[in-house]
Amino acid sequence: MAMEAALVSVATGVLKPVIGKLTVLLGNEYKRFKTVRKEIKSLTNELAAMEAFLLKMSEDEDPDVQDKVWMNEVRELSYDMEDTIDDFMQSIGDKDEKPDGFIEKIKSSLGKLGKMKARRRIGREIQDLKKQIKEVGDRNTRYKGRQTFTSTKNETVDPRALAIFEHASNLVGIDGPKAEIIKLLAQEDGRASTQQQLKIVSIVGSGGMGKTTLANQVYQELKEQFECWAFISVSRSPNMMNILRTILSEVSGQDYSMTEAGSVQILISKINDFLLDKRYFVVVDDIWDVDTWDIIKCAFPATSSTSRIITTTRINNVAHSCCSSFNGRIYNIRALDMVHSRQLFHTRLFKSDEDCPSYLQEISEQILKKCDGLPLAIIAISGLLANTERTENMWNQVKDSIGRALERNTSVEGMMKILSLSYFDLPAYLKTCLLYLSIYQEDSTIEKEDLIRRWIAEGFIHREGRYTAYELGERCFNELLNRGLIQPEETNEYGIVKSCRVHDTILDFIISKSTEENFVTLLGVPILTIGNQSNVVRRLCLQGVEEGNSTILAAGLVLSHVRSFTMVRGLLEIPSLEEFRHLRVLNLKECSELKDHHLENIVRLFQLRYLNLEGTYISKLPEQIGRLGCLEVLDLRMTSVLELPASIVNLRKLMHLLVNNDVKFPDGIAKMQALETLEGVRAYIQPFDFLCGLGQLKNLRNLVDLEFYCHTEEHNKAIVSSLCKLGTHNLRSLTIEVGRSLLHQDSLCLTTLEDLSIRFLAFPQVPTWVGSLRNLQRLRLIVEGLKQDDLCTLGALPSLLVLYLDGTPESNGKLRINGEVGFRFLNIFIYDACLTPVDLMFGTGSMPKLEKIELNYIHVIEANSLGFGIENLPCLTSVKCIGVDGDDGIVEAVKTAMERGASTHPNHPSLLFGSF
Repeated sequence: MAMEAALVSVATGVLKPVIGKLTVLLGNEYKRFKTVRKEIKSLTNELAAMEAFLLKMSEDEDPDVQDKVWMNEVRELSYDMEDTIDDFMQSIGDKDEKPDGFIEKIKSSLGKLGKMKARRRIGREIQDLKKQIKEVGDRNTRYKGRQTFTSTKNETVDPRALAIFEHASNLVGIDGPKAEIIKLLAQEDGRASTQQQLKIVSIVGSGGMGKTTLANQVYQELKEQFECWAFISVSRSPNMMNILRTILSEVSGQDYSMTEAGSVQILISKINDFLLDKRYFVVVDDIWDVDTWDIIKCAFPATSSTSRIITTTRINNVAHSCCSSFNGRIYNIRALDMVHSRQLFHTRLFKSDEDCPSYLQEISEQILKKCDGLPLAIIAISGLLANTERTENMWNQVKDSIGRALERNTSVEGMMKILSLSYFDLPAYLKTCLLYLSIYQEDSTIEKEDLIRRWIAEGFIHREGRYTAYELGERCFNELLNRGLIQPEETNEYGIVKSCRVHDTILDFIISKSTEENFVTLLGVPILTIGNQSNVVRRLCLQGVEEGNSTILAAGLVLSHVRSFTMVRGLLEIPSLEEFRHLRVLNLKECSELKDHHLENIVRLFQLRYLNLEGTYISKLPEQIGRLGCLEVLDLRMTSVLELPASIVNLRKLMHLLVNNDVKFPDGIAKMQALETLEGVRAYIQPFDFLCGLGQLKNLRNLVDLEFYCHTEEHNKAIVSSLCKLGTHNLRSLTIEVGRSLLHQDSLCLTTLEDLSIRFLAFPQVPTWVGSLRNLQRLRLIVEGLKQDDLCTLGALPSLLVLYLDGTPESNGKLRINGEVGFRFLNIFIYDACLTPVDLMFGTGSMPKLEKIELNYIHVIEANSLGFGIENLPCLTSVKCIGVDGDDGIVEAVKTAMERGASTHPNHPSLLFGSF
């Protein structure tokens, strides 16, 4: 399926939506503009031809200066055209529901006079737009023929995205360096004066060498041998308060991220006091200067001789400073040798049972020699080749381009050239999605769901056929993962990626591209990119602007055409929203200075599609927020808003609404028919109208964090009825916390459900209605007194892929899973026994497709449960046991037996044992 219908391209600006809106003006609704219809049609045809040509030119990595100037002018003009058309359509055809009838009366009284003025105005503007297009075109040779490098695109999402990343970071060439680091952390160096000192290893090497990956692999293997641990990224522009809060949060297991702790000294003291008598393991990643380390090191008690720290840096003197602070060793990271380079290259390009074709072997070796063992270069170029036709000629073209880059400079600049090749090979819609990541700060954790919603609100992706815009956004996200341009950061218990990050080198590259294309304007510390960039801002991102720096907002920038405004960290002075009349995306997440009065003018932003107020101190939304007729995403999580204004039900295009559990809804939720996601609802505090109206939201796909505890039969019936209606429409995902009586209803019907998580409620048995969920793929459930019959009910679910079972078995403690129980397609099984006695055994023929097991807090009671029967699971690749308890001898025997079972298993599954 082609996705070139994305609305906004970094190369063409918004020509496609402009063409769409001009087509609307040609439609029946605007028949009265007969005098300008011919002009509109001519302009539409001209723009369509121009857009097609610009897309082809955008594939050229190095256009000549004249072409580049012309492309830039057309792109900027496209934004101005769309703003002009939006203003016009708003002024004469505003169909947004406005409760203020006085305005409607004025419009009506103007009558024909208003329409005549509008006709004259649009006529002048269409003529002016045509004139501008002609002038721009005359400055360039008209649509000259060009040959551009193209390749066959593979737009299918690779389901091995995570496996590929595991190979790149965990398997290929990592075992040797990981063992060396572990040995350095363990060994003593014989210096008597340092025996009671904290031990540290500093990994040093240039960008893209895999320092963070190596440190993380060691961290994951060793951390649970310590009492507490933390992994901290510092970056080039560290916020010391945030870094120290994160350290304190991670080592203590408590959230200090929003604390108002007064100073760096106070936080250092708290961390030091907490760690003083504990064994800890900390990774401090990506340190750029000695001064930063001199502050961070004060948080760690120097006399903790049994504790360990790893630091990573690109700079030698920083590494020496880290090691001189404590009992330290420097580890210089090495490039991959040819064997591991080849393994990484082939893993990303070919299936496990597929070899490199003989006709590509020689060219593959030549490509690898040029990459010189740089993991980032290999990942980037293999991502390019994975989407290129497998012919010697096409691969030779890629090789020749790499050769020119790396022969000139084998350092980071060479990798930038390779990244440039990968970038220009991207389809237009993916280039746009990638460059949008430049608004995120270095080392940011980027939430997948929020990123996709922002892409949609920006107009990069839209609904197509039977696929929702969000589903297509997931496809774009996965393709960027496949190409190695973003990296998975966090996955949930089901192995689904929830967030990503951008490698520093790739971020540098996309920032430079965004600036060059006037795609994003970044202002703040340490970035100030308005030098050669246009003063007309399209997307504005303020990063870390603090007191004394807010004057840059008056640096001659034209803000009236800003389409997207993001603030990172709080500002002491919030700009007036009146300046942003064409705004579509407004992200004020965690802006600590934001107050209610700053939102007074937000109802004038008629184009606003995305509004994120998460983590702010907003307590009340404007009463007229319902006038924002284009709003699609509203995020109010972690705010002080307790009641939504009555007009919110007029947001007929709102698709994603995320609120706090304490928020009360007004009557009329049934009007919000566009809703696809509703998160954070405490249903028992809502009006009865809400309980009934919820079931009428026919497009609702995700109902997250729904709480319902009620004592009246009427309310119970209303919520059950609504859930049943949703479960026969479009509901796909339900995360719910409810009273036991509600979910014991035999009549509960949720046939469309694919993902169900019931939290904090233990059932005496698996509810009967769960057995009817024929489309269910993921289930999380707590069952007290789990019986064989319960396992059979769950095992009979025909689509179940992931089961997270929490609870205790019946009194004898035996849990037997065999071929008769079912689970024919289960991939992942997570069982949390809460340290109750369990005699667990997988018998012959059980769970034939199971790949991953996670056993949490299993209390082993009998020696005959040694190994749990993992040898009977033919597809097993991974076993994780956390908190195995019982007699020391039996626990040790279990580990030995499982290790023996894994070594004799055909798949040699990985084993991970963790303590409490």
